[in-house]
Amino acid sequence: MKVSSGYADVNGTRLYYEHAGEGNPVVLIHGNWGDCRHWDDQFSALAEGCTVLRYDCRGFGKSSMPVEGKPYSHHDDLKALMSHLMMQEAHICGVSMGCGIAVDFVLVYPEMSKSLIAVGPWANGYTSPKAEELFSEIRKIPRTLKEKGPEEALAQEWDYIFAQKLGCKGDLWLREIGKNYSFWHCTNEDPAVGLRPPAALQLGKIGVPTLIVTAEYDIPACIEIADLMERDIPDSKKVVFKDASHFMNIDEPEEFNRLVLDFIGDL
Repeated sequence: MKVSSGYADVNGTRLYYEHAGEGNPVVLIHGNWGDCRHWDDQFSALAEGCTVLRYDCRGFGKSSMPVEGKPYSHHDDLKALMSHLMMQEAHICGVSMGCGIAVDFVLVYPEMSKSLIAVGPWANGYTSPKAEELFSEIRKIPRTLKEKGPEEALAQEWDYIFAQKLGCKGDLWLREIGKNYSFWHCTNEDPAVGLRPPAALQLGKIGVPTLIVTAEYDIPACIEIADLMERDIPDSKKVVFKDASHFMNIDEPEEFNRLVLDFIGDL
């Protein structure tokens, strides 16, 4: 399989991307504290029958860091990257933070979205006691980073995310990937801007077919969002992976890949 990789100078930044395969176009958006390697178990497998794009979001992996005071949005970055690669539309798939970006994208650019695949679901602007519990853990990271260093800061976060599935494939792989994370977003004021009103209040406006993928041991707030999406998004289907974590695409790659390919094929 031929893989094209490179950097795209778009939207005032430089984004690293990898592009492979032929057929139905699919975009894979990674989660927080990592990079496009979150999709290692999907990239080649999906590219056997699809055109697959994965990339490092601004501030992550090999892509450029944000510039303090210079506003940007991840969904506009993705639009610019797709246009740069002459990808007119795609199935938009995101995990965790990447799901939040995917949801924003399909709301702003429905004409470029064939479907939404929401994995370890997130919708920006969501609030609840469970969400506040997650945010509280995230707010602890800068202090841990300062006092104990990046290894402890990363361990603190993943210990929370994988509390019920410590040692699973997703846990181990994300800790490895996280060693390369810069922690820029924990030590700088991120000028990223979201939607107004936030996506969590606009889910009913999503008009594309939507696959919602959560897990038995997903983050509690994400399980809530999965239920919210199933309720509010008109053309949606929810699947729950048993005995899997927040990154069920890593824990159960073969089952996950089959689910996504079947969903895309049915459309």
